[in-house]
Amino acid sequence: MVGGGLAGCEIALQLAARDIDVRLFEMKPHRRTPAQVSDDLAELVCSNSFRGAALEQAVGAIKEEMRRAGGALIRFADAHRVPAGGALAVDRDEFSSAVSAAVRSSPNIELMPGEVIEVPSAEEASQVVIATGPLTTDALSRSIVERCGGQDRLYFYDAIAPIVAADSIDMNIAFRASRYGKGEGDDYLNLPLDEATYDRFVRALLEAEYAPTHDFEEARFFEGCLPIEVMASRGEQTLRFGCMKPVGLTDPRTGRWPYAVVQLRAENQARTAYNIVGFQTRMKWGSQRTVLRSLPGLGEAEFLRMGSIHRNTYIDSPSLLDEQLRLRSHPHLRFAGQITGVEGYVESMACGLLVSWMIVAERGGHRVPAPPPTSTLGALYNHVLGRDRSAAASKDAHVPSNVHWGMCPPLPHRVPKKEKKRRFGERAVQDLETWWASVRAQIGPPEPPGREAASTLETGARGAVSAS
Repeated sequence: MVGGGLAGCEIALQLAARDIDVRLFEMKPHRRTPAQVSDDLAELVCSNSFRGAALEQAVGAIKEEMRRAGGALIRFADAHRVPAGGALAVDRDEFSSAVSAAVRSSPNIELMPGEVIEVPSAEEASQVVIATGPLTTDALSRSIVERCGGQDRLYFYDAIAPIVAADSIDMNIAFRASRYGKGEGDDYLNLPLDEATYDRFVRALLEAEYAPTHDFEEARFFEGCLPIEVMASRGEQTLRFGCMKPVGLTDPRTGRWPYAVVQLRAENQARTAYNIVGFQTRMKWGSQRTVLRSLPGLGEAEFLRMGSIHRNTYIDSPSLLDEQLRLRSHPHLRFAGQITGVEGYVESMACGLLVSWMIVAERGGHRVPAPPPTSTLGALYNHVLGRDRSAAASKDAHVPSNVHWGMCPPLPHRVPKKEKKRRFGERAVQDLETWWASVRAQIGPPEPPGREAASTLETGARGAVSAS
């Protein structure tokens, strides 16, 4: 295993729980990427949110699918969640610490600190998984390109939102509320803006100084995580229909929805730090402080982390990988996680879980069939292999994506619009469970209790399903 992120740790724990020895290579603590600040494994660098928790949302359904199928990391996420309305958010430090402890304590996992700069050959290792994520180092990227036949790698920029200290937020201006009262009803801090304040903010945003991209790279942003200034450049009202939409948020001081709202989500259980939701940015740090402190309630804001951008590296999976996510030209190599073109923490975990089953099945002389396309795991798998693309879209480059219902086939019968997403979610989980029963019969359950990793997986899976 190369890469100790979410996909890599999921695979390592799954294999270890089935008595398969794993050598997990992770370059920390010797080296970090520009976005990393911790030496822990499975570090969350962009957000502490695993996004929507409801079954009506595709990302909520795929989390439930992982719970039903014994996912390791989803158990840790459930165990370290923090209030976030209708989303599953976690205390990022506790989550990563728990995953790291599980990996380090497993008798079947040998953690190998240090940077891997060259993809091992078949003579050096009979089975290799590359799960180095969106910030794969230049040296390893060059080696991957060579293994892929010299094909140019694809890339885009992903932006990180700032974090502010809770005690530096003006609580005389902010009010606690979740949109339409979801969750506990007070999971977010909300900063209301009137029309004049909103207009001044948009102008300041567009006039700010921005960090340049490299001369040899074209800036291509992921639509689901656009820098706020890119959204603002698309029209003066764009932000009011995006991350600053006021719908469902009643200001208790006026009894009305504000003209626009900035939401802040707790980063930890103690609520001492808040992420400015949707405010990922490539502004220079000086401009960030000036522009963001112009917002109501943030005049004295203390920034615990400034927003930044980072490169996201991924391969052209549809043209390079076979149905078992192996490199066609070098079948001893598999790829997993964001480097395959899935986007997001949840999707990376899910991809890792699927790859772990493929490895176990292959070692037993079996082959994992494709997950049902009606499941969200199957939808993500089809995206990686380009199976969800239309004939016209297949001519374009492979583009990373979060999981969404548009990836799944339509329902067989017409249903009322308000029930449609719920039916999608119910079908996805049911079909995945049926499929998983047949796969489990092939690969077998984790080893009987007695091995720590196996016991952790079994107990965690049962507890998460029961809680859900």
